[in-house]
Amino acid sequence: MLLLQTNDVVRRFGADVLFHNMNLQIQEHGRTALVGRNGAGKTTLLKMIAGITEPDEGTISKARDLTIGYLAQDQGLDSQNSIWAELDTVFIPLHKMEAQIHDLEEQLATLDSESDHYQQILSTYDNLQTAFKKQGGFEYASRMRGILHGFGFDEDSYDTPINSLSGGQKTKLALAKILLQAPGLLILDEPTNHLDMNVLSWLEDYLKSYQGALLVVSHDRYFLDRVVKDVYDLDNRTLTHYTGNYTQFVEHKQERLKAEWKHYDQQQKKIAKLEDFVNRNIVRASTTKRAQARRKQLEKMDKIERPETDDKSIHFQFHSDKASGNEVLDVEQAKVGYDHQVLAGPLSFAVRKPQRVGIIGPNGIGKSTLLKSILHKLPLVSGTVKLGANLEIGYYDQEQQQLHPDKTVLEEVWDDHPEVPEKDIRSLLGSFLFVGDDVYKVVHDLSGGEKARLELTKLSFKPINFLILDEPTNHLDIDSREVLENAINEFDGTVLFISHDRYFINQVATDILAMHKNGIKHYEGNYDDYLAALAKAAPATATASTVKQAPTGKKSYQQSKEQQRARRKIQRQVDDLEKQMSALEEQQAAIQEQMSQPDVATDISKLTDLQKQLDESKERSDEIELAWTEAAEKLEEFDQENQ
Repeated sequence: MLLLQTNDVVRRFGADVLFHNMNLQIQEHGRTALVGRNGAGKTTLLKMIAGITEPDEGTISKARDLTIGYLAQDQGLDSQNSIWAELDTVFIPLHKMEAQIHDLEEQLATLDSESDHYQQILSTYDNLQTAFKKQGGFEYASRMRGILHGFGFDEDSYDTPINSLSGGQKTKLALAKILLQAPGLLILDEPTNHLDMNVLSWLEDYLKSYQGALLVVSHDRYFLDRVVKDVYDLDNRTLTHYTGNYTQFVEHKQERLKAEWKHYDQQQKKIAKLEDFVNRNIVRASTTKRAQARRKQLEKMDKIERPETDDKSIHFQFHSDKASGNEVLDVEQAKVGYDHQVLAGPLSFAVRKPQRVGIIGPNGIGKSTLLKSILHKLPLVSGTVKLGANLEIGYYDQEQQQLHPDKTVLEEVWDDHPEVPEKDIRSLLGSFLFVGDDVYKVVHDLSGGEKARLELTKLSFKPINFLILDEPTNHLDIDSREVLENAINEFDGTVLFISHDRYFINQVATDILAMHKNGIKHYEGNYDDYLAALAKAAPATATASTVKQAPTGKKSYQQSKEQQRARRKIQRQVDDLEKQMSALEEQQAAIQEQMSQPDVATDISKLTDLQKQLDESKERSDEIELAWTEAAEKLEEFDQENQ
C-alpha cells in the first residue's frame, strides 16, 4: 500500500532552483533513506513531506488518516516536566479512556442491572475496555520503561526535570517521545547524532521491527546499512531511486553512472563520425545527397545528455617532514578526569607506528579527556603518558575550539602561515570547497560542516606524523567522510582517533581500544573484527575465567550454581505472579456471577459492595499484570545474557 507520494515537486530560492522533478514514494512498512550532499536540500524536502512547508510546484499526496511524526536534526525536548511526566503525555488519550472506564464502573454500581440504561452503559463499558486494551492501555508503562532503558535512562532519572539535562540528552528524549507516539510515517533527520554505539545498536533493532514506515536522513552509513531497504539519492537537483541498503546503493549508482558514460561516449563517437562525413561531403555533388541524409539523421537523433553528478568534493592529503620513531605513545596506569574527579582508569596501552587506533566507548566515559591529557592540555589525575621521539602532532578537536570565532576563513589559515602567498592559501581553501567570497566568512557564522572542513584545511597544511582526531566525521557529509577515509589510509604516519561512526572505523582502523570506566582493552582489526571477537569470547567467558583463576574447576561450577540460583529466583517470582493473576481472575468471575444472580441484582446495597470488591480486584490485577510483565522481561534478558 502506498502511504505517501511526491509528484514533480520543485523548490526555488529566488531565481535559483534547489531541486526539481522530485518524485518519491513511501510504501507501507517502508524503510527509506534520503541521501545527498550537505546543502542539496534533504531537510527542505523532509519539511515538505511532513507538511511544515509547501512546495513551489508539484504536489504531495498522502493516504487517508496517515499520521506523520517528524524529528528535526538536533531537536531536543523543551519542557518543564520531569522525564517520565513528559513522555507520559503521549498517553493522555489512554488516561482519559481509563478515567471514562472508572466513571462507567461507578455508574454501573448504582444502576439496576435489569434496566435498559444499565445494559447501554455496560455495552459502552465493554467497548471501552476492548479499545483500551487494543490501544496498549495495559502496556504503555512498560513501553516507556523499555524505550527509556534503550536510550540509557535508568529509573533513578525518571523524576529529573528535562530543562536540567544536556542538549544531547534532550535530543535523545525527543526521539524517545516520537517513538512512543508511533506515527504511521516516522521522518527522522540525522537521528544518530549524540548516540553512543550501544544506543545506536538498540535503535537499529527497534526501527527494524517498527510497525510503521520510516523515512530517514543520516550520514551514518553503518546505520543505513542495517535499517533501510531502499534509497533516494538527491543528486544534481533531482532524485534517483535505488533498492537495497546504503552499500548496495553505492554499488548500483557506480554501475548506473558507468553505463550512462558508456552510452554517452558511444553516441558522441557516432555524432562525431556523422558530422565529419557531412562536413567533408556536403559540398561535393556526387555525395551531397548522402551528406544531407546524414545531417537529417543527426537532427532526428535523441541526444543523450552528458551524465552529471554533484562532484564537488574536498580533496587533500596529510603529509610529514620526517618519520617518527616506532614507539609513538605509551600510557601507563592513567586515570583521567577533572579536579581529581576520576572519569575512567587505570588505562594502559601503547600505540606504535604506523597503527591507526580507534578508541570507542560510551558517551561521558572520558575519551576526549584522555586525548587532551595525552596532548598535555589537561593533567592526568594519576599515571603517566610518554610520547615518542620526532613527533609532529596534528590534533582535530570535535568542539572546534582551536578556531578563532572572530577571524575570517582566510585569516584563520593565513595567520598561521603568513609567509605563504595569498593565492596558495586560497588554492588550498578551494580544495576544501571554500571558493570566492566564502573565504571572507567569519568563523562564528560557519555551519558545523564548514567548521569541520576549515579545521581539516589547517591540518592538511602542517607537517604531521602523528594524527590525533576527536570525532572527525561529525558534521561531514558522506562524500567528505569518504575523502577523509582515503586521506587517512594513504597517510604513512600513525593515527589515534575517537569515533562513533562504525562505518568510518571499519574503513580506517587497524586496532580498537574499547574504553570503559575501569580500564581499556585492545582488539586487533576494525569494528566488525571487534564485534566478532566479542561474540567469540561471550560463550567462552566462564570457561576462560575458570582456566585463569581456578584450575580445579570449582570457580566455574560455583558460577554456574549461582546463575541457576538467580534464574530460579526470577522464575519463582514469575510463577507466583501468574498464580496470583489466575486467582484474581477466578475471584472476579465469582463476583460477577454473584452480581448476575436475581436476588443480588435487585439489591443495590449488595450490588454496590460487590462492585467495589470487583474494582479492587481489577486494580490489584492490573498491578500484578504489570509486575508479571517486568519479571518476565527480566527473565528473558537473563536468559539472553547467559545463553
